[in-house]
Amino acid sequence: MLLLFTIHCSLLTISCGPDGDHFEMNGQFKGLSQGELYVYAADGPSQKLDTIAIINGGFEYSATLDGPRTYVIVFPNFSELPVMGEPGKEVDIEGDASHLKEVEVKGTKENEAMTAFRLQTSQMTPPEVAKAAEEFINKNPQALASIYILNKTFIQSQTPDYDKALELATVIMNASPENHAIAKIKKQLEGLKNFKVKGQLPKFTVTDIDGKTVSNVDLYAKVNVISTWASWNYDSQNAQRKLKRLERDHGGQLRFISICLDADKKECRKNMDRDSIKWHNICDGRMWETPILGQLGLYFVPDNIITDSNGKILAHSITTNELDRKIEKLLK
Repeated sequence: MLLLFTIHCSLLTISCGPDGDHFEMNGQFKGLSQGELYVYAADGPSQKLDTIAIINGGFEYSATLDGPRTYVIVFPNFSELPVMGEPGKEVDIEGDASHLKEVEVKGTKENEAMTAFRLQTSQMTPPEVAKAAEEFINKNPQALASIYILNKTFIQSQTPDYDKALELATVIMNASPENHAIAKIKKQLEGLKNFKVKGQLPKFTVTDIDGKTVSNVDLYAKVNVISTWASWNYDSQNAQRKLKRLERDHGGQLRFISICLDADKKECRKNMDRDSIKWHNICDGRMWETPILGQLGLYFVPDNIITDSNGKILAHSITTNELDRKIEKLLK
């Protein structure tokens, strides 16, 4: 799962070094002479997803910062590269497009520590990565990289461990009590306790992308699924395609409502048309500030809630790999 709690980035092409409040990323990739990348800030105060243009294998971009921030570069194959931003700092990003796990980010201690962790764990098994991540966080609770590692290892994982995530979020929070990003993560993890399986789906009423009203009473089928997705997240798009196949095979036994976290409604619509998604989709362009997310305890992308015809929660936040198997089992 891919976890993005708030997103913001304002990047401008520049040709000079950073001043006191600017942060620069200079990249050079072998095997990728032209193309586009996405970039977002995982811990910014507002939300925007931007595009990076690659020309002759390189790029130069700058962001105005009022404090440290974690940027995430998303490659065409949907793999991610975290970059720790600091005002007045500049980093160099170098690597081979065919070996993205080995890309290095140099220029600051934060980025060099994050790069060392990525290289250290690139060939590890998931349990080994989890152990290394826990050790890193406990040794470096004030590091910006610790929050990203927490997200990727214990929340965005195919086998998330929310209890461990909350434990480590508390460690980071104790070391950095003024850090709003970790405070929000901790609050969201604590909020998951309010959405226990066999609990009742909260009542809600929202407007979908077509201007139609949709509410919890529309989920009256034998199995109902509310899910989150975004055009910049492959796993969530894969989940939507799985739901589409299930709809084709089981028809009236299923009802779906999806919540798109795109900042651009046109991009949401384009993906819906491409995959022939006809059910209700909520997309207000507010991304993680979309009110219904908090109402329903949906904090990740992809994320989901499965209910029965009476609104009883049958599953919450299961992985994309488990999604179709769980639904097939419930339909028997």
